[in-house]
Amino acid sequence: MPPQFLIVRLGSLGDIIHGIPVAATLRESFPHCGIDWLVDARQREILDLVPILDRRIVVEPSVRGFFDAIRTLRVRRYDAAIDLQGLWKSAILARGSGALRVIGFPSAHLREPGARMFYSETCGVVSGPHVIQKNLSLLRTLGLDSSKFVVKFPFEVPVSPVVAEVYRRLGLRDGDRFGLINPGAAWPNKRWPPEHFGQLAAAIAKRHNLRSAVLWGPGEESLAAGVVATSDGTAVATPKTRIADLLALARAARLMIAGDTGPLHIASAIGTSVVALFGPTDPSRNGPWASSDMSLSKYGDCSCHYERRCRRGSLCLQEITPDDVLHAVGRCLAVLPAHA
Repeated sequence: MPPQFLIVRLGSLGDIIHGIPVAATLRESFPHCGIDWLVDARQREILDLVPILDRRIVVEPSVRGFFDAIRTLRVRRYDAAIDLQGLWKSAILARGSGALRVIGFPSAHLREPGARMFYSETCGVVSGPHVIQKNLSLLRTLGLDSSKFVVKFPFEVPVSPVVAEVYRRLGLRDGDRFGLINPGAAWPNKRWPPEHFGQLAAAIAKRHNLRSAVLWGPGEESLAAGVVATSDGTAVATPKTRIADLLALARAARLMIAGDTGPLHIASAIGTSVVALFGPTDPSRNGPWASSDMSLSKYGDCSCHYERRCRRGSLCLQEITPDDVLHAVGRCLAVLPAHA
């Protein structure tokens, strides 16, 4: 019987995207295997666009949802559960699945080191600085040589009516390229000022003849409006979007400019060039993967590493100027073919 694998990565959106190459490598290495993914119910939508998965098993945010998930998992009889998250919760769920092998990171690489007690084995060496490389390291326990892995993101990008609406709002023809700007972020510490994005949009339009569409999520309408209001008429807000719409917009765009957010990692994963702005998080660990992408980082100057809010009262991201980003955009566009 082909092996049955369970991947445990409950959230967040960017971290789930960084885990998808693990599923792709399993599928390529064991073509007839079963691959299920245990995910927080709020993040299920992105996995519906990954066709190589067999099942997406959700954990509802409640005690009942936790135990319901375990009951569902135990029916599957997994050969191995792979915990990419490294938390007490994810490790307990991986062990609770009843898998014959429960695989995770060594204690030194866990956010909650006590989770190690729930693993039957760990990888001996964690490769590379980037979280994608770290995740792929776990597959050594299955006899796979992680140094030979090619990073793949097998997304199925749907057709979205939102793309046509963005073309209409920008006054562009179908197929014309545009820039995407994402000013929001779950952490306040990761947000570049909206007026900076607006000034940048105006400069990109003037220098590169590229208008911009501004993404927004729940509660971020005012951020998008602030970008549009300061863009000198060169940017428009997108309609309300779902995850599938984000993939379609990113595929249609020439490039995306954003902080360390899920939409940034979506764009990078499907091959759209990105210019990324990093403050409290490390781009060498969490940044865009492609060598042609650009990252502007204040991580070395930040005193609030991996904290949601700034403790010094002045965001280090504010030290990145619109001119800095415009220069990075120019370098990014210079290496793209004209039709990209």
